Amino acid sequence: MSETTPRGPAIILVRPQLAENMGTAARAMLNCGLTDLRIVSPRANPLDDRAIAAASGADKVLLSARVVEHTKDAVADLNRVWATTGRDRYMTKPVYTPREAAGHMRNLDSEGLRTGVLFGPERTGLENDDVALADTVLTVPLNPDYCSLNLAQAVLLIGYEWFQAGVSGSLPAMTKGWRDSGPAPKEKLVHFFEHLERELDECGFLRIADKRPVMVRNIRNMFQRANLTGQEIQTLHGIVHELVTYRHKKGKAESS
Repeated sequence: MSETTPRGPAIILVRPQLAENMGTAARAMLNCGLTDLRIVSPRANPLDDRAIAAASGADKVLLSARVVEHTKDAVADLNRVWATTGRDRYMTKPVYTPREAAGHMRNLDSEGLRTGVLFGPERTGLENDDVALADTVLTVPLNPDYCSLNLAQAVLLIGYEWFQAGVSGSLPAMTKGWRDSGPAPKEKLVHFFEHLERELDECGFLRIADKRPVMVRNIRNMFQRANLTGQEIQTLHGIVHELVTYRHKKGKAESS
């Protein structure tokens, strides 16, 4: 990894119980570009077939994971550590949401400092001695009447916020076509309006003279708001053409 590539927080699973949960946590990590997995005293083998299968292609995260005996060993090289918990531990520590923590992680990463997040066992969560090793508590604000997350969900929430903190702009996959062609020139849009209005006159939709100007403006405003591309306007021309062709064919069939 280059010096300019953000490393992201180390994900530290403390005494995880099930191989499948380690696998799905690894999958959640790789979805968010995180690869530094550390596992403290796991009950199951993180390279168990069930873990590899649950990783669903993210097994490289499991293969490179560091397995240690104590939480203190997992955080030894880190400069700042967050402990995930939804319970009051009666300790004086700052409390961050995942979004707040993500910004701090990014800032620390840019300064060359290492960060990590502790996740406790599936059934009990972190012990107080684990939380005591952290600088900050990380709590996910959810429905207070039911805020139970499985291990992979918790990892994904934190990983997602970290990933999004480094993303700017809109999603390229959703906007690529619009950016490549841009909104259509007004000349093409007006040409389509005239085509559509001719056919609406022909079929009688705009037959009431007094209402026609308002109806035409409403129709034009609807299409104006759509920010149509040139390709989309061509498609609309084709739709109008096919509707007219079908109407003419149907009329000839009925009259014969």
